[in-house]
Amino acid sequence: MAARYVDDSIAAEAPEAAEASAPEFSAPDAAAVTVARGAEARAGEDEGDSPSQFDREPPFRPRRNKAKLWTIGAVAFALVVAALIGAATWLGLPDWVPLARPTFGQGQPDLELSFPRARQDRRTLPNGTEYFGASGTVTNVGKGVAHVPAMLIVLRDAANKIVYRCDVAAPAKALSPGESVSINQACLDVPKSAKVAEFGWKPD
Repeated sequence: MAARYVDDSIAAEAPEAAEASAPEFSAPDAAAVTVARGAEARAGEDEGDSPSQFDREPPFRPRRNKAKLWTIGAVAFALVVAALIGAATWLGLPDWVPLARPTFGQGQPDLELSFPRARQDRRTLPNGTEYFGASGTVTNVGKGVAHVPAMLIVLRDAANKIVYRCDVAAPAKALSPGESVSINQACLDVPKSAKVAEFGWKPD
């Protein structure tokens, strides 16, 4: 039977040795935790300075201010309209504008136009050109000096459609009471469809 020898000193030290060999866990130092958290915060700030490839961009750009765009458009439209009105007032409306306009200008109460039918000459020239010669007079029937405006000769076809216009310069700037002045105007390249001649003052 084997002897068993127990050394009391070893037996007494065994628990201490076991305790010494076991890993020790101590509470973290508060200052070290604070330093570590500060470093993590600075690292997060540094990372925020540079965009990440994983950052998501907004799906669309911010919408423009519609009220501002409408205001700009309204101002531009008003300027264009004002420019067109000014041009029409200064230059007059073009012929293609579908608006009813008088054929002749305003009447002159003190001036009388006389173009007897027998004095009008309509014929074809030897070179084939259609010719119309207008002859008449302008008389001041008023009691004062009358200014004489420019005149207009209009030729119409059988359907009463205007096919020819001829401007006639004023034969005199002004006429005294009872004074008359003759008018003789040659119109060339008159359409063959012209049937009726009308005489009046040229519109402004």
